[in-house]
Amino acid sequence: MIEILFMIAVVWAIAVGYTYGIKFLRRHHNYLLGLEWIVVATSCTNFMVFAAIKAGHDSPMYTAAAFLDAFSRSFGITLILVLGLLQVTHRYKPSLAVEIGAFAVAGVGGLVFVGYQESSFKLAAEIFLLAANLLTACFLIYFCARLWQIGEQKHAIWAGVATACGSFIAITYDFFPIPEADMLDRPLFYTLALAAWGLQMFTYYRAYTAFDAYNKRVAAQVTDARTAA
Repeated sequence: MIEILFMIAVVWAIAVGYTYGIKFLRRHHNYLLGLEWIVVATSCTNFMVFAAIKAGHDSPMYTAAAFLDAFSRSFGITLILVLGLLQVTHRYKPSLAVEIGAFAVAGVGGLVFVGYQESSFKLAAEIFLLAANLLTACFLIYFCARLWQIGEQKHAIWAGVATACGSFIAITYDFFPIPEADMLDRPLFYTLALAAWGLQMFTYYRAYTAFDAYNKRVAAQVTDARTAA
């Protein structure tokens, strides 16, 4: 049963990541969120194949999974996510240098934190990754509040639920692991994590789209008012 649920969760995360990642690129021209969604989907695809063929921890796929996981947990679904959402909350337009720099920093984060569980700075890495997630959650609470203020209560609630689920996964990732029979591969934890990450990508995209539509309506009203004047 847990294997079936795991496959459902990983396929869900892959489908959401690629679908909405491409939509971010094509419909919104938001390369930060679009590419990060695709990175997460690629990570999930690699993880699915790794689990399906039962590859060992000495497999290159395991190293790739560890790198992509560290990429997103360090500066991907943290710094890049915040910069991407600022495009609707504050109409921030990052320069190409900022976008490239953000992914470069995330790439460095992936290299630094890959395999941190067996490193000499394990505790420091765990604290940093958890702090990065919780600080991002603070911004996401603000994002939800802004959604509520503009009348998008449904999206605010779902984004809040997704943020809570993501923070739960971040807290239990290293510090409070969920007890299960196989603590090495942790199938139950990763099933919950994949479901939560998929929910985050799904709800944040829909909330972003609603916020973007609101901004366009406000801009149109201002233009009409100026024209009438």
